[in-house]
Amino acid sequence: MVLFSLVATHADIDLETVAQLSNGASEVATSALSGSPAVTGAVVLATCNRYEIYGEAPHSDDVEAARAALVSQISGLSGLTEQVVSRAFSTRTGPEVSQHLFAVSAGLDSAVVGEREIAGQVRRALITAQHEGTASSGLVRLFQAASKTAKDVGAQTALGSRGLSIVSVALDLATDLSENPDWPAKKVVLFGTGAYAGATMALLRERGCTDISVFSSSGRAEAFVATRGGTALDSHSLSPAVAAADVMIGCSGSDTRVEAHELAQVRALSTQPLIAIDLALTHDFDPEVGQLDGVELLTLESVRLAAPQEQAESLTRASGIVSGAAQAFEQEREARSVDSAIVALRRHTMNVLDAEMERVRARHGCTAAAEEVEFALRRMVKQLLHVPTVRARELAANGQQDDYVAALETLYGITVEKPAAEAQAAQAECPVDHRGTATA
Repeated sequence: MVLFSLVATHADIDLETVAQLSNGASEVATSALSGSPAVTGAVVLATCNRYEIYGEAPHSDDVEAARAALVSQISGLSGLTEQVVSRAFSTRTGPEVSQHLFAVSAGLDSAVVGEREIAGQVRRALITAQHEGTASSGLVRLFQAASKTAKDVGAQTALGSRGLSIVSVALDLATDLSENPDWPAKKVVLFGTGAYAGATMALLRERGCTDISVFSSSGRAEAFVATRGGTALDSHSLSPAVAAADVMIGCSGSDTRVEAHELAQVRALSTQPLIAIDLALTHDFDPEVGQLDGVELLTLESVRLAAPQEQAESLTRASGIVSGAAQAFEQEREARSVDSAIVALRRHTMNVLDAEMERVRARHGCTAAAEEVEFALRRMVKQLLHVPTVRARELAANGQQDDYVAALETLYGITVEKPAAEAQAAQAECPVDHRGTATA
């Protein structure tokens, strides 16, 4: 089995294209698995500034077919042509897959280096894939190792120790732009009720803001404020709240957005300035909002440009942890790749031993002499298998596991079976946690 990934991030393409690619992201993994035998597992990581698909294919020769299948699915769901989709994604295989995902999970590849939210998004991406039955056992191990690496980076470095995140940088920008930087005095309208909105609410509370109203086009505002505080808005109370607001923050990414002409009408009689913070990848606010008098618009691009650089020492240490973890993961993966070959050799050898012991018992019966012969033979077989087992691990560590499998077939006529029921094994190895499904 071969791991691969398709990656489109803020570092390579504009966020508008990332947003377009992400349309229908929730359906990609399931559609790809049902539509192509080249895709045996898939996990989708879609956040505010990246869209990545991690997959598993039966063989390295199948990666290109798997990529083509995913590009076709994304094209159909996003409305973009296959040529545009294909150009937007870079493809990673081999050690590059784990190296990249581990760096992403640790916050090293984020617009705000060391941000906290991405580690949770990586975990939720795996949980969603397990719930949908698209996470192969290889992908489960990859994402679990990525989460562990993120924890190690957080525990062993000062990276992100200031609690920086996309939301916190956005709020810092809003503070700098405000005539009155006092958050306890501000009235805030928050759009959205997902994980991103929850993180925003928590940071607003930390800054002393208490006058927070929440709107959800899907009608989930009441449930959201029931556990977090704030005031739930509906379609009737939204306009008065926006008219009186000092800050409005978009975190929903819903199909309904605040248009510039609508905001102008609502704010026609308002005298205080308004800061609009649009953190939704697909835009909760019309970009023309920023052209209105008295309105300052902050976007994800604003946040990216304003994000502070972390200390070089912390970045170097974090990068070292990520590289070490990726190398260890690949070594373990290579070692696992010969497990089925080792099992096949042992099974073959023990079958020969059992057949020989049947002949011994048929001739001598179940006597003490026969038991001594069996004991001696089993000890001998164990010693004979030791060196081939060690060599299998060594060859796998050097990427030569195929040579070992070929030798077994040539010398003993042993056919090594591929591991079966990857998806079932993944579910058994890491049960689904139904509590988290949302991504930012």
